[in-house]
Amino acid sequence: MPHHRSDVLAHAVALLDTHGLAALTMRRLGAELDVQPSAIYHHFASKQALLAAVADEILARGARPREADEWPDRLREVCSELRLAMLAVTDGADVVATVWAFGLGAAAPVAELEKVLADAEVPAELVPVASRALVHYVFGHAFEEQTARQAVRLGAVERSLESLPDFDLGLDLVIDGLRARVG
Repeated sequence: MPHHRSDVLAHAVALLDTHGLAALTMRRLGAELDVQPSAIYHHFASKQALLAAVADEILARGARPREADEWPDRLREVCSELRLAMLAVTDGADVVATVWAFGLGAAAPVAELEKVLADAEVPAELVPVASRALVHYVFGHAFEEQTARQAVRLGAVERSLESLPDFDLGLDLVIDGLRARVG
C-alpha cells in the first residue's frame, strides 16, 4: 500500500522520538514502512528535506495560542513554545536547531520573534540581532536540557537535573537587556 507524505513524516517523527536522531535513516524509515528506501525520495528529495519537514512538524505540534498583549510577554510566549516543542521529541532540539542553522526550515519562530520586535518598534537594525539572540538562547538551553535528561535517563552520567539553569530567569535576563537597549 502506498504511503502519503504525511504518513512518512508522521512515522519519521515517531522514529526520531523513539530511537533518536542517529536512528532516523532513510533505510530504517523505508524498512519500517515496508518500502524500499528509494520510495521515501518520492516524498522527500533528500534526507535534509526530510529533516526540514520533521523540524517543521515538531514546531507545528508544539504550537499554542497567543495570549499576551505586551511585547516582552509575547517574546516569552514564542520562546517558551519553541523550547517545549523541541523538548517534546527526542533529539528535537538538535534537529530543529540544525535545520534552522542550515537554512532548510524551522524559520517560523524567528519570523514571529522578528514580527513581535518590529511591532514593538524596536529599531530595524536590532530586530535580526535580537531575534537571533533569543533563538540562540532557546536552542542552547533546550539542547543542554535535552542532552542532560537523556544522559541521566540512560545512566551515562550522574547529574542532578536541578543543576540545569532556570530557563525563565535566563530568558528574562535577555529580554531585560533588550528592553534596556530599546528603552
